[in-house]
Amino acid sequence: MRIEQTDLADVLLLVPQPFRDDRGLFTRTFDADEFDAHCGVPGAAAAFVQDSQSRSARGVVRGMHGRSGRGEAKLVRCAHGAVHDVLVDIRPDSPTFGRQQAFRLDDEDFRHLYVPPGFLHGFQALTATADVCYRIDRPHDPGEDLGVAYDDPELGIDWPQPVTVVSARDRAAGDWARLLGALGVPGAR
Repeated sequence: MRIEQTDLADVLLLVPQPFRDDRGLFTRTFDADEFDAHCGVPGAAAAFVQDSQSRSARGVVRGMHGRSGRGEAKLVRCAHGAVHDVLVDIRPDSPTFGRQQAFRLDDEDFRHLYVPPGFLHGFQALTATADVCYRIDRPHDPGEDLGVAYDDPELGIDWPQPVTVVSARDRAAGDWARLLGALGVPGAR
């Protein structure tokens, strides 16, 4: 597995090296020793405590979600189909605060993301169905949910397909300015 830096501070792109033959393929989607060595933190991979999976139809958008408090680190990959995955840095002290980056995650090259605490995350399903797997470093606490509407003009996320379905929760999510105020960013309302 190759591990690459992204344009966002501390976000890593994990790139498995599939072995393909006439049977199909085999790939290692995660290697704790390689992850720990790259991060320079022995045992960092052992912090992941919960796995979840979602299935979405083409055009569905899930996001933009984050966590308050200590935040939540996660590994995100698309096990079936393809998604347009978007991250936004919401760490006020980060050199990439407020910036976003999009990634195509799919079941062909198996790239996946390490997302440290302090990011909004969302995706759009690009195929008839898309299964996204999440491995997170602490149990989910709904009381720490943060969100910004997927279509907030301040974020200006360019979703590649028409948006077909969004949850009521995501439609009701606040805007970027309100999130900045909740994070205590100076000058935010």
